[in-house]
Amino acid sequence: MLLSVNFPSWLKPEIIPGLPLRWYGLMYIVAFGVAFLLYRHQVRERNFPITDEGLSGLFFWGILALILGARIFSTLVYEGDDLYIRSPWLIFWPFRNNQFTGFQGMSYHGGVIGGIIAILVYSWKKKLDYREIGDMFAASIPLGYTFGRLGNFINGELYGRISNAPFAMVFPAGGIAPGSRYYSQILRIVNDMGQNFAPGSVINLPRHPSQLYEAIFEGIVLWAIIWFWRNRKPFKGFLITLYLTGYGFIRFILEYFREPDADLGYRIELVPNNLPPPLGHPLLSFSTGQILCFGMIVLGIVWAVIASRLPDHEPVRIYPDADEPQQKNAEEKMNDRNRRRKLRRKLK
Repeated sequence: MLLSVNFPSWLKPEIIPGLPLRWYGLMYIVAFGVAFLLYRHQVRERNFPITDEGLSGLFFWGILALILGARIFSTLVYEGDDLYIRSPWLIFWPFRNNQFTGFQGMSYHGGVIGGIIAILVYSWKKKLDYREIGDMFAASIPLGYTFGRLGNFINGELYGRISNAPFAMVFPAGGIAPGSRYYSQILRIVNDMGQNFAPGSVINLPRHPSQLYEAIFEGIVLWAIIWFWRNRKPFKGFLITLYLTGYGFIRFILEYFREPDADLGYRIELVPNNLPPPLGHPLLSFSTGQILCFGMIVLGIVWAVIASRLPDHEPVRIYPDADEPQQKNAEEKMNDRNRRRKLRRKLK
């Protein structure tokens, strides 16, 4: 048998068995909380002109737009069934067969689109610099994203391809059942490797724990890089560029360890191959996630060119105190009174 690590048997999707409280939902709350604290730290660090009430409003509308974008994009791109076209209200209906299931299917790229729209609209309404607002989001979001991927890991979902690495993991739901796509082909290949699975049995082999790869590199590593540059950026909007290109590049590479959606497979195959997706990822075959990440990289580069040439593109390290003009006015008035008093004394 291949070397592997067993999925922790004590990890369950539900926080309390029998209740509709899941670790995945809790991880989303923690992620939003972490992002909010990091954002507030930057606001206070730079004395950015936004109140706590304004910051709460920004996050409320941002989170709402993110969820809407993530859910709608998922149903349009990743779910080929026309169920949501015939019954669009089911997009946000968290029950299936009279059971609470939550929102099954959230697209990261759709969330990014929703978040960008929220930033632009909010900045326009409040007359704030959307580049500065976006930069602070770019330095806050990645660390929170780590917790979302940990939620995927606890759920035992979004696992990677079959692997013989010593740290590969056998996921409870990672088996390939008879009748599944590629079952016969995979059965023949793994038996040739000496696994000896009987025909008709479930093939459950070790897989890459790709959720943990993403939690580390798309979350912690990317956040550390952007956080380092937050006070060193050469122009407004630079952190947005780092986020788009950095996430796009890291996710593009990590997609080689993830298994593409079974109903979608590879959207682009420059060189046809006969290897089933669970067993390997040819370099010249690209999944939906990789195509979208490539688009993020291109968008990040284009944005860098545009943002560096926009008027007033020089970054503001620390904004002047909002009370400073009032203090200056008060001092000037006091000086004027003193000058008038001195003049009256001379006239006398």
